[in-house]
Amino acid sequence: MIGDLAAAIAGLLDETVRVAFVDVLGPAPDEVLRTLHDEPTVLVPALLSSGYHVRSDVPRHVASSGHPAVRVTRALGPSSELTRAMLDRLFEAGWRPDDHVVLAAAGTSDPHAQDDVATAAALLSALVGSRVSIAFAAPRRDGSGYPSVPKAVARARRAGARRVAVASYLLADGLFQGRLAEAGADVVGAPLGAHPAVIRLACRRRREAELIAAPTVDQADSSGRR
Repeated sequence: MIGDLAAAIAGLLDETVRVAFVDVLGPAPDEVLRTLHDEPTVLVPALLSSGYHVRSDVPRHVASSGHPAVRVTRALGPSSELTRAMLDRLFEAGWRPDDHVVLAAAGTSDPHAQDDVATAAALLSALVGSRVSIAFAAPRRDGSGYPSVPKAVARARRAGARRVAVASYLLADGLFQGRLAEAGADVVGAPLGAHPAVIRLACRRRREAELIAAPTVDQADSSGRR
């Protein structure tokens, strides 16, 4: 799926898009950056919140690569584009307007990422017209933070929900998406994947990096050169 997403982004931007992974798989970002030498590069974190990977791993990889011309964009989420993609996935899965919705994220102990997940849930609440619960596919072992998806589904039923729908706040299929399918909900949305809104958002993040790097009028010299 990540390869498909990169290919779609490359098609819209009409430029080369390479893939790297900050965890589990390779190649790592620093490995890819070393192959690019001094070529100006934009690194777009294909992550849904600004957690540890975004704030620690990515800068570490950029520094260790020694690449002198890397601009790192914001993470993809939270954003209105991702929220609409989640709702589309729910519609596709059979969501009804009176279903209680649980937003299911991967799980994190990082407070910044938890805040981002809460923002994503608030955005989704505004779209569905009712309060959205939050759950983690991999909850914290000490029991703090948001509950597991099965617990959130069971809690919604105890509160009187006739049907429960799980909105997947995951980018790709895999272990965590499998946990959502086993949580006992009536409806489970597919991961965001290569949804057109995700593709457009990644392209926008890349273009934002160009705008941020562009000199302002004040930085132009008296002849108008920049």
